Amino acid sequence: MNKIPNRQAICNVLLEKAKEDKDIMVLCSDSRGSASLAPFAEAFPDQFVETGIAEQNLVSISAGLAKCGKKPFAASPACFLSTRSYEQAKIDVAYSNTNVTLIGISGGISYGALGMSHHSAQDIAAMSAIPNMRVYLPSDRHQTKCLIEALLQDEKPAYVRVGRNPVEDVYSEENCPFQMDKANILTEGKDIAIVACGEMVRPALDAAKILEEKGVHATVVDMYCVKPLDTETLLKAVEGVSAVITVEEHAPFGGLGSMVSQVVGAKCPKEVINMALPDAPVITGTSREVFDYYGLNAEGIAAKAMELM
Repeated sequence: MNKIPNRQAICNVLLEKAKEDKDIMVLCSDSRGSASLAPFAEAFPDQFVETGIAEQNLVSISAGLAKCGKKPFAASPACFLSTRSYEQAKIDVAYSNTNVTLIGISGGISYGALGMSHHSAQDIAAMSAIPNMRVYLPSDRHQTKCLIEALLQDEKPAYVRVGRNPVEDVYSEENCPFQMDKANILTEGKDIAIVACGEMVRPALDAAKILEEKGVHATVVDMYCVKPLDTETLLKAVEGVSAVITVEEHAPFGGLGSMVSQVVGAKCPKEVINMALPDAPVITGTSREVFDYYGLNAEGIAAKAMELM
């Protein structure tokens, strides 16, 4: 069982690359511990900025550093980064087209027991609505590593959402196909397509195994690049299947499900069912308890697919 959360994978990449690249800057809003970035602060104090609980300052300072030629990575809980500093993300980062990577840590319902104030069930929709802002939800530590390495090579704004806890591997160190803004088709089947992002990819993959045993063959798509959405791979995946299921750790509006429905509805109309968190305050519990309650697990996804079949 994997014990390395995606947030730690981010730190590992930045630690390694900062040895040679002194332009890499890491910024936190009193969140270096929860972001797993304390080792970076200790190793490279001159490349680390602590703003305290001031998310707006965090984002604006990052934009200023980017304009000075630096490569800032700004980490803060996704629930606060995507709401309290929304104007700064919109204007200072995206409108100004600055080389800032915003890292929303403990995304979705990672802070389960802390309730709605600490849940980020709106960030995909909010960040995707900003022109110039790219939105990524890597599915495991290996894909997270590839994504951060790729973001170090470009100079465009991005929002990356990762969860708090370790997730079971989807890929391996030896086998992690990655192309920027290109989704991965993990399994191919003729009956139904399951399109997932972030922590929902592994349950979707496990659901396909359950369905296979029932004689239902599913195509599973890891749509880590929510914006820009990889429409080419999406249309290839849904071609010929009878229905599509989207799975996301997000509210039912404006996220992956909405985007997939727009594309499928326009290009190859067929039924699209969105499995997501409810349009209501989420129950209190651990991530696993919450996912199980709302059917956002392998069994729930498989059951929904069988209903559609």
